[in-house]
Amino acid sequence: MKTFWALVLGLVLGAQSALTATPPAGSTAPDIRRDATVEAIERVMPSVAVSKGILSSKSRRPPLENEPLEVEDWLQTDAAINPGNSGGPLANLRGELIGVNVAVFREGQGIGFAIPIRRVSAALAEIYSPEILHSYWFGARVKPGASPLTIVSVQPDSPAAKADLRKGDQILQLNGAPPKGFIDFTRQLVEDGAKNYSSRLLIQRANERRTVNVQLVPEKTFFNPQLIQRKTGLAVDEITAEEAHALGINDTRGAVVTSVERDSPAAKAGFQRGMIITAADGQTTYFEGQEAPVYVPLARVLHAKKKGDRVQLDIMVPRRSGPYMTLQQAKVALTVR
Repeated sequence: MKTFWALVLGLVLGAQSALTATPPAGSTAPDIRRDATVEAIERVMPSVAVSKGILSSKSRRPPLENEPLEVEDWLQTDAAINPGNSGGPLANLRGELIGVNVAVFREGQGIGFAIPIRRVSAALAEIYSPEILHSYWFGARVKPGASPLTIVSVQPDSPAAKADLRKGDQILQLNGAPPKGFIDFTRQLVEDGAKNYSSRLLIQRANERRTVNVQLVPEKTFFNPQLIQRKTGLAVDEITAEEAHALGINDTRGAVVTSVERDSPAAKAGFQRGMIITAADGQTTYFEGQEAPVYVPLARVLHAKKKGDRVQLDIMVPRRSGPYMTLQQAKVALTVR
């Protein structure tokens, strides 16, 4: 038996499961049928336990504590999934990973649920990206698991777009060698970007092969305060430790408004100097381990907006009450210019 060390990267889709940096080779969403025999695998120290069952549904949406979980098309099985086994694999008899075990319906007499591997792969593409891990901008999403790796989307103005990468391009080689997998590909891109090197990609587009060069850049060089000001009329900056202390808050996780352009969308929405932006369209300006400045996630959301689109910002408004400073939470919508 081989042993692998895995780095936990993030939670999957709000469920009780974690993505690791060692996805099984069979993570290409194998075709499965209802009533197929499946195996739930768990680690029971000091050995591994395997239980067989039947895949009874591919489209369940089970409740948890009287609330619906926000994952579509769960896999339902009667293979024994013990409490505490969240994150274990659900496999078919060919040894292919078809899901990640996440829940047990105790009232259902042994009914368990798993997230389909295609959903896990989609989450992995978001979490294990140069942008999230190291704040380098590539600007293309690559489908994990597939061989060859395939580009599924490209952001406008990004390094990937400037290299003329397009949706559907298949990546045959990276710097002269086939990538070993999705994680190896991402790691090599980041290493090249950190050294200010260009990465050479051999791609297949329809019946044509071509070589392109793409150079990753730090996100903060593009998603910066200037972009935010162009879109909204807001001048923002990171909160210093001194400012946080003066406001009576314990961290510096928001983007503080330093000025508001007259007659701008921000001015019309009522923004004032000193307000603190903590999220844009539900995306927070900070997450644990984030390397980029807090204004980068805000600028990233705004960059995706067209003129006339609306964005909703979560803010904290400082209010003085006698000798004390309080922060009131609010939501403000403004139109992007």
